[in-house]
Amino acid sequence: MFIIMQAGVYFMNVESFGDIIKITLPTPFPVGDVNVFLVKGDRLTLIDAGVKTAASFEAFTSGLSEIGYTVGDIEQVVLTHHHPDHIGLLDFLPEGIEIIGHRYCSGWLTKDEQLLQKNSVFFRDLFLQCGLPPEAEGMLSKIQAPLKFSCENSTLTTAVQEGEELPGLPGWRVFETPGHAQSHLAFFREQDGSLLAGDHILATISSNPLLEPPLIPGTDRPRPQLQYNDSLRKMMELPVDTVYTGHGKEVRNIVPLITRRLERQHERALSVKEMLKEKPLTAFEVCQRLFPAVYKKELGLTMSETVGQLDYLLHIGEAGAEQNEQGVSLYFPL
Repeated sequence: MFIIMQAGVYFMNVESFGDIIKITLPTPFPVGDVNVFLVKGDRLTLIDAGVKTAASFEAFTSGLSEIGYTVGDIEQVVLTHHHPDHIGLLDFLPEGIEIIGHRYCSGWLTKDEQLLQKNSVFFRDLFLQCGLPPEAEGMLSKIQAPLKFSCENSTLTTAVQEGEELPGLPGWRVFETPGHAQSHLAFFREQDGSLLAGDHILATISSNPLLEPPLIPGTDRPRPQLQYNDSLRKMMELPVDTVYTGHGKEVRNIVPLITRRLERQHERALSVKEMLKEKPLTAFEVCQRLFPAVYKKELGLTMSETVGQLDYLLHIGEAGAEQNEQGVSLYFPL
C-alpha cells in the first residue's frame, strides 16, 4: 500500500486485490477521490482514468511506480462511463492506446463542439419546459463547467455492449447499466464474483441518475431514474461477491444494500407527491423546495434528482402532468 502526502495529511493511494489493483486519485469535485483500477489479463488494463489535473496525474504515476509500472506499460483502457472524473487522464496516456467503452462515450473524449452545442440546447429546452424562468437561464452555463477536467484529445477505439467479453480480459463480461450515465457499463467476472461497477454501486451513497440527451437524436429523452432502478435490479441477479467501486470502499452483500436504496428512492418520490397536493407544480418549483440552499449552484444535479422523482411518480401512476399554454409541464398527484 503506497502512501503519499496530500494537503498535509497522509493519503492511501494503492490497494491490491490479487490481479485487481486500486489506485485512488484526488478530484476537485464534492464526491471526493476517485478510484481507478489496473487489471492484469492478456493485456495490462486500466479501468477508468481520473480527472485531468496535475494532482491526479502525480498520484497516478506515483501509484504506478510503487507497484513497478509506468504509464507506458498500460496496454489498454476500459471506461465505465464518460464523466470527467473517469476519463480526464486519457490525454496523458501513450498516443494510440486502445480505449474501450460504450459508443456514447465517443464524442465526450474529444469535447466534440457539435455534441456540446446539442447538449446545451437539450438542457435549455428541457429546463424551460420544467419551468425554469428565462431570467434564471444564466444558471445553465454551469452545467458543463466540470468538462474543464475532462480529456479532449482521445479516441474511443472499440465500442462494447451487453454480453460481450472485454478484449484482453478473459472472463470479464460487459453489462450495460444506464442511469447515472447513458454510457455506463459494469464488468463482471463470474469465476470469483468480482464486479467493476464504476459509479453504479457505491458503498455509502446512491449515485445520482443524471439527465442527458438521448443516444439517438430526435428520440424521447431518457428517464435516468427508471433506468437506474432497472440497472440496480439487474445487478441483484448476478452472483456478486465483491464490488469495486468508482468512489470509496468495496461493497459486499449487495442485495440488501440495493433493496434499501430502491425503498428509499420510492419513499423520496412519495414525499414529492405530498408537495404536489398543495397545488400543481413545475419541476423547477419542486426542485426549489427540495434543494433550497443549493439549486442555484448545482442546477444539473438537483434538477436531475427532481425530474427523476417526477418521472418515477408518473411511471407508477402516482402523479400526472399536463402542459400549460407556455409549454411548461405542471405535475399533480393521482
